[in-house]
Amino acid sequence: MISVRHPLTLAAAVLAVAAIVGGCGPSGVSDNGSSGVSSPGGTVSVVTSFYPVQYAVQQVGGSHVSVTSLTKAGAEPHDVELSAQDVAGLTRASLVVYAKGFQPAVDTAVDQEARGRALDVAPVANLDLAAPAEPGVTAADGAKDPHFWLDPQRYSGVVSAIADRLAATDHDHAADYRANATALTTKLTQLDADLQTGTTACRIMDLVTSHAAFGYLASRYGFTQVPIAGLSPDVEPSAAKLAEVADFVKAHRITTIYAETLVEPAFAETVARNTGAKVATLDPIEGLTSASAGADYLEVMRSNLAVLKAGQGCS
Repeated sequence: MISVRHPLTLAAAVLAVAAIVGGCGPSGVSDNGSSGVSSPGGTVSVVTSFYPVQYAVQQVGGSHVSVTSLTKAGAEPHDVELSAQDVAGLTRASLVVYAKGFQPAVDTAVDQEARGRALDVAPVANLDLAAPAEPGVTAADGAKDPHFWLDPQRYSGVVSAIADRLAATDHDHAADYRANATALTTKLTQLDADLQTGTTACRIMDLVTSHAAFGYLASRYGFTQVPIAGLSPDVEPSAAKLAEVADFVKAHRITTIYAETLVEPAFAETVARNTGAKVATLDPIEGLTSASAGADYLEVMRSNLAVLKAGQGCS
């Protein structure tokens, strides 16, 4: 594996892969499923950065697109590293869809290998929540919380932007892309309405979460997020931070601490053990695993609603 945080390795890596694998094999698929080659059926080849973007492209593109992801199924996406084959695949994709600012390795690779063929969905997601301060982590000036997809309305804007870009890339199927986008945004609008209704009357309005992934969800539905870790779950909280969160839980009589599917629950369990709270899984849907409470984004979000209603005491 190589990390494209070291950009001088990119050109050599791409050339090496081209020489060794001759285009990633007959199907153009790399070891982790990434592809930059149009399928034999003439579909548009789209490389995506991680699951929420992948899901949106699949739903909008339907049978007209061949979609792969740079993040392996079940992998935590924040600090993903790309193989030489992943980077080579970017050079051959018809379109690369990603969210700039979420995955540094992807940002670097796209900037060097796919400029002009990439759609950055971050601007249309209206990222207006500042990245929370994290001890020992230096954030870029003006850094924003990237977890837009947990607000269905922000996600809808991204879906529409993807439809527009696919329509511009593949004129023959433009009407299909826009119809598919309308179908998905209709479902997202209903999901948003159900979340609004389901969380209108909750006894507890503070969400104690494993990491700071739920800022947009909290803002949309009137909660206050209290994260144990920051934007990246890979940065471990200090003992002082754990004690601070535990004190908050006790003072505000919080009954549920939320763990995740892609991150070890140790810190959530520590806070729960020290406060008498229970642990439940609130999924940030950064990727799907066999432990996910649903087969796709919409199903997992509805499971999240049920978890919130129980954990927050919503009537």
